[in-house]
Amino acid sequence: MKKEVVVIGAGLAGSEAAYQLAKRGIKVKLYEMRPSVKTEAHTTNDFAELVCSNSLGGNAVSNASGLMKEELRRMGSLLVRIADETKVPAGQALAVDREGFSRRVTEILEAEENIEIIREELKEVPREGIVLVASGPLASAALAEDIKKLTKDEHLYFYDAAAPIVTLESIDQDKVYYQSRYDKGDGEYINCGMTKEQYENFYHELINAETIPLKKFEEEKLFEACMPVEKMASRGEKTLLFGPLKPKGLTNPRLPEGVKDYAVVQLRQDDKEGKLYNLVGFQTNLKWGEQKRVFSMIPGLENAEFIRLGVMHRNTFINSTKVLNPTLNLKSHEDIYFAGQITGGEGYVVAMATGMMAAINIANKLEGKAPFVLDDRSPTGAIIKYITEEKKDFQPMGPNFGIVRSLEGKRIKDKRERYSKVAEIALEYLDEKLKELN
Repeated sequence: MKKEVVVIGAGLAGSEAAYQLAKRGIKVKLYEMRPSVKTEAHTTNDFAELVCSNSLGGNAVSNASGLMKEELRRMGSLLVRIADETKVPAGQALAVDREGFSRRVTEILEAEENIEIIREELKEVPREGIVLVASGPLASAALAEDIKKLTKDEHLYFYDAAAPIVTLESIDQDKVYYQSRYDKGDGEYINCGMTKEQYENFYHELINAETIPLKKFEEEKLFEACMPVEKMASRGEKTLLFGPLKPKGLTNPRLPEGVKDYAVVQLRQDDKEGKLYNLVGFQTNLKWGEQKRVFSMIPGLENAEFIRLGVMHRNTFINSTKVLNPTLNLKSHEDIYFAGQITGGEGYVVAMATGMMAAINIANKLEGKAPFVLDDRSPTGAIIKYITEEKKDFQPMGPNFGIVRSLEGKRIKDKRERYSKVAEIALEYLDEKLKELN
């Protein structure tokens, strides 16, 4: 098999993948449509441009994003190395000189003899040879249309808003109850009942909370199903009582007979293991600090650990859980791989990680080696498992400990101590797995 790979997109995933392939002696044709085709988010023509924030998240291994970055360091990540070289003071987070970071990535890739950079829009995914699609959430209209055909989906999964997710263990079980509406089902919903006073206080804080101003390209008509909860609430004090907070069909066993909840917030299981729950109907555009403040007023969620806060923006991602293998190639076209935010892996660090893992598996395929797959002891393995394990309601996810395999045996109550132990296991596991690559 010819040792040449086409990589579409020079964002964080594409840049990491191109470098990993090139340093393994594989020729890369790296397509980047800028500057001939602009996006509404990018401001430069450099590779791996950070368009939203200069922060790559926490740097301590007791933080899921920090642990994922440490895994990438041990795997030889170019982008994490450059991030470390261009970092700026930011407390516990790894923040970088945004322009310096992108410029340095561009310089290294331009100097790499195994990488041919092609500055033009690729409107179709090649059907011959090995291809990695890393076009990001702002793929061009023509390429997005071709990806629809390729994945045999009627549409890519555009979404305007996503609801927050909390960990099961952080929910106060003494204040909630399990029941499906009208007892249809197996009681799979967690219900947080509210009195009239609790609801009115919550409603007042919700409609007065600060929201995030939308970028120009995000200002589009909202589908009713994706209406932010604060916007729905602004229609009237009782609107939510006939929408996501309706108490109809639920009976709170903690209340005296005949007494009903005035309002109920429902939480739905979000992962196969039942460790994560999302707030049903709570898509939101509130600022993150406001989300924690307001949603912690919900009975049972006073001390909830939010592993994903609500987000609202235009995004494009394939239904990875249906179409991708754990090696990040299509089930229907095994020579076509996907990496970055188009897979539904959210955030800069996940983009780097999926680019890394796709590149390793492409290289292994070209060299006749076995696939390289990490299990959920590793946050990198856990996020890839999340995006490739079939599920009914798939929404993007970033690095978090909620999807990493839980500790076996005695439960450690202190969160930092518990996550440090999870990190220790993850890194020992990764070091052992890396021997396979050598």
